[in-house]
Amino acid sequence: MARKDNKGRNLHTGESQRKIDGLYMYRYTDTRSGKRQTVYAGDLPELREKEKQIAKDMDDNILTDAAIKKMTVNTLFGRYMQTKELAETTRINYVNMWNGHAKDDIGNIKVVQLRSSHVKAFYAKMSKAEYSHSTIKLIHTLLYPALEMAVDDDIIRKNPARNALSSDYGEAAKEKDVLTFDEQQRLFNFICESNVYNVYVPMLTIMLEVGLRCGELIGLTWSDVNMEKKDLFINHQLIYKDFGDGYKFHASDTKTDAGIRTIPLSQTVQKAFTEQRKLNFMLGRHSTETVDGYSDFIFLAKTGRPLMPSAVNNILYNIVDTYNKEEVIKAKKEHRKALLLPKISAHNLRHTACTNMAKRGMNLKILQYIMGHAHSDVTMDVYNHIADMSDVREEIARYEKVVEI
Repeated sequence: MARKDNKGRNLHTGESQRKIDGLYMYRYTDTRSGKRQTVYAGDLPELREKEKQIAKDMDDNILTDAAIKKMTVNTLFGRYMQTKELAETTRINYVNMWNGHAKDDIGNIKVVQLRSSHVKAFYAKMSKAEYSHSTIKLIHTLLYPALEMAVDDDIIRKNPARNALSSDYGEAAKEKDVLTFDEQQRLFNFICESNVYNVYVPMLTIMLEVGLRCGELIGLTWSDVNMEKKDLFINHQLIYKDFGDGYKFHASDTKTDAGIRTIPLSQTVQKAFTEQRKLNFMLGRHSTETVDGYSDFIFLAKTGRPLMPSAVNNILYNIVDTYNKEEVIKAKKEHRKALLLPKISAHNLRHTACTNMAKRGMNLKILQYIMGHAHSDVTMDVYNHIADMSDVREEIARYEKVVEI
């Protein structure tokens, strides 16, 4: 005789109704895991809708395990990160990025309940909060492959992040400020004549002549400089991160494998290193810290520790800020328009250095090597950069001379 519910309706195989509270149950065996599973519903039609979904999932080879159904996007992301072979610094950056933007938002949604509209709404929310498109894109590059893994593992049928990222989301990338030749001259004239900032002339010279990344610059040790062979060897960088043991300096591999390079030193750069050594001696600055086996750092704080990345940028911000304030006062007295400098960072100077070398006609592959770019298209983005209209005029004039010859 068929079992019935409390309304006299026949119950199918696996269905039952609890007498204590009238709750409906359906028990079945997951064909993938072989585990017995149970789902609940408040009424019979709702239970049978769930049964249809379970049957469809098993037909499509989708896992129906209860634990899988409860998996959140946060848990999925953690599982995805376990599958990746990453440098520790990269892993920490990814985890920090996820924790800072996704963990308390989209990360709390169950994977099986995540829809494309959830992902798009999340990106739109970040966009309204004025995050850059590149930041939203980075989150997408973490979320999308994690969900692809869920598809491959038969947890979901399709990836809800597919086609979810639009170029409309986020602030457009700002053009990197490249100092014109005139701006570079005014910058150096100012710091050379300044009693406060003239100690930074060697460092800024090296930054503009060699185009090092900030981490490479602050990680330089005197053993990396071979004055006899006139070479600068780059094989590491310094980062200031918390690896679970508090914020402190760590030595890290270069950003890319191409970052390991030997750069021939021009006379200008050789002189700058010589001047920096003299400055350290005159200021009584001696390297006091060993970081993962590296010591005798070149660019030092008053404490003898390596300069922090933020310190390098603060130096540049302060120089430009002081210059602009003095220039405004000077221009006012001379009844002319002030020639202000743009706000710059260590990355701006690296970009300017690359542009300078490109404008001098340096071979693209050589420039790529010196900059430590893994791909030539990165170098090309800089190589083709136009700082201002004077670049166009100079190039036309140079072209005319070639044609005349």
